[in-house]
Amino acid sequence: MTPGPERFPRLGVNPHLPWDQVLVSVVIPAFNEIDTVESLLRQVHDVALNWQVIVVDDGSSDGTRELLRKLEDEGLVDVLVFHERNRGKGAALRTGFDHATGDVVVVQDADLEYDPREIPLLLEPILEGKADAVYGSRFLGGAHRVLFFWHYVGNKFLTLMSNMFTDLNLTDMETCYKMVRRELLQGLPLTSERFGFEPELTARLAQAGARIYELPISYHGRSYAEGKKIGWTDGVEALWCILKYNLSGPRPPYWQAPAVAPWNSPERLPPGEPRFPQGED
Repeated sequence: MTPGPERFPRLGVNPHLPWDQVLVSVVIPAFNEIDTVESLLRQVHDVALNWQVIVVDDGSSDGTRELLRKLEDEGLVDVLVFHERNRGKGAALRTGFDHATGDVVVVQDADLEYDPREIPLLLEPILEGKADAVYGSRFLGGAHRVLFFWHYVGNKFLTLMSNMFTDLNLTDMETCYKMVRRELLQGLPLTSERFGFEPELTARLAQAGARIYELPISYHGRSYAEGKKIGWTDGVEALWCILKYNLSGPRPPYWQAPAVAPWNSPERLPPGEPRFPQGED
């Protein structure tokens, strides 16, 4: 096994975790991302994890679909799904989750705003048995591009409103980087079609009693001229979704992590490798 510091230089992760035994399903929704999706996929594959790469093209019309077919033939995509029309980020993610077979699932936007090299940071608390879901926060001190003040205010307001209903103390509910154990994720009743996915997932995780961790990440935001798509109407929708998903069902079943995680099973761990507990730390 390649030690963690050599495998993930600059991250400082625990080198003794079962990095080789875990399969990570990365779900990438793409809508008119021809300028960035190839670079993003190559960056993902440069990270020394065992990947299942799932890309859902959500009705692109700029050549992204044709490029993705070529990248699939090259081996950069394991599962490629096309939506015939643009249905929204939430719908694309739910399609991707249905195809996930990994031990954990992480959301990765195709626009290079988030750095795939930091995904092992999100995975570490799960492998240590401390977390069932991990959020990467843009507001905990990581490097970030300076952009829109009112977007920042809007994000903080939506996070505050979400926290009031979920009784969580997140700093960045709207972050793209959310990693969840697959069995937990696929048991959540998710229905959102658009950007309401973020408050919906947060509400359902809280209702399931999932152990959620939050870690600082870097953020390289885009301007609208560079292709940013979210607008003020999505913020209004997110506020409505906070109310809707926290006050109405269906509620998920209460989650209990299994005593032995798949990556700690005797079938996967080499003889002599330590096992990490999956209960409360």
